[in-house]
Amino acid sequence: MQTGHSAADIAAARSLQTYTYIYTSAATFWTYDYACSLHQELTFLIQSRWTKVKGLYILTRYTPFLLFVAHLYLNFVPDDNPNMCQTINNICSCFSLISVICAECFFIIRTYALWNNNKFVLAAMVIGFLAVIIASVGVLFTATAQAPFDTSTILGITGCYQSAGTDELFVPFILLFALELGLISLTLVRAIQSWQIARSPLYSVLLKHNIFYYACGLLFSMVNIFTSLLLQYAYNGMLQDFQIIILAILATRMHLHLWHIDRQIHSSDANTLIPLTDVSSVGRTG
Repeated sequence: MQTGHSAADIAAARSLQTYTYIYTSAATFWTYDYACSLHQELTFLIQSRWTKVKGLYILTRYTPFLLFVAHLYLNFVPDDNPNMCQTINNICSCFSLISVICAECFFIIRTYALWNNNKFVLAAMVIGFLAVIIASVGVLFTATAQAPFDTSTILGITGCYQSAGTDELFVPFILLFALELGLISLTLVRAIQSWQIARSPLYSVLLKHNIFYYACGLLFSMVNIFTSLLLQYAYNGMLQDFQIIILAILATRMHLHLWHIDRQIHSSDANTLIPLTDVSSVGRTG
């Protein structure tokens, strides 16, 4: 890097480079995952019935593509206008919220199915979920509006970052952590209650998927809480969208797996303890 720049300018530039590398890696990973599951996905999209769950799948699967397009434009296209950076970042925040909401909806539906469509469990999950969404939206856009964006003063370093005032951005991840902790608790309680009763392969898949998904969500939420609080410049947000992308990949991959298992079971006329009916359970889509 050029001499004559302050230590803060150099640190900010390095953070932008690191952020760009991570986001490019995430885009590459998402593309690779899409290519690997393309055959399964085409089979699902062509042969499954059009239901609400299928629409949820499509929204969850392809929203990250829009997120990548907007973020990569922000990272690579030179732009010295902080206001434009803030506008594009707000668009990215909307895509991020849509993606994480859709991914979590999959597992709220799955948890509801595990509890045999218990209305009280559903009401508790929906109320908690709506509270997290409303609080997160308020904190996210308020923090973004109060903290102006900066661009690097070093030539050749593109992208924008918020140098100060973004400490509040850890709050949505605490709320998401609390939500997923509650959902994984419901899953574990149900697993203990049904340990000797449920012998359906679909039931086992649901339990394993739920626990693995929530464990990943809890881990990433903890990491993002610490990065938001302890790091500066672009470092504090470098893993935020990475978590959202991983959750979207897990949700859609697990749904594809469940759908194919359901097809195999029904093609052999096996009986299941969990009916995969539209949205009220895990969503039988075929």
